[in-house]
Amino acid sequence: MASRKNTPGRPEPEEAPSFEQALERLESIVRDLEGDELSLEQSLAHYEEGVRLSQRLTRTLDEAEKRIERLTPNRGTPATEPFELEPEKGPREPAAPEGELPL
Repeated sequence: MASRKNTPGRPEPEEAPSFEQALERLESIVRDLEGDELSLEQSLAHYEEGVRLSQRLTRTLDEAEKRIERLTPNRGTPATEPFELEPEKGPREPAAPEGELPL
């Protein structure tokens, strides 16, 4: 039985770009779209590619976030537990000087 890799006329499957390469391509697409040199069809094609890349990058970041663990003390022995992000809050106010209560 012949391997798919050896089938004449069939292109080799492309390896997905790395996160950094995908991000670089997305930045390039944004620059191209911000310019005024693309036709409507080219702009639409760039936009669609950008959306696909953005979704892929978001998935990759979400997966990485799930893998992050932090070290915690566990009866004197270091252990790991999933890292939970705190919900984003508004801008942080500067701390009141020592001895003063915040307003």
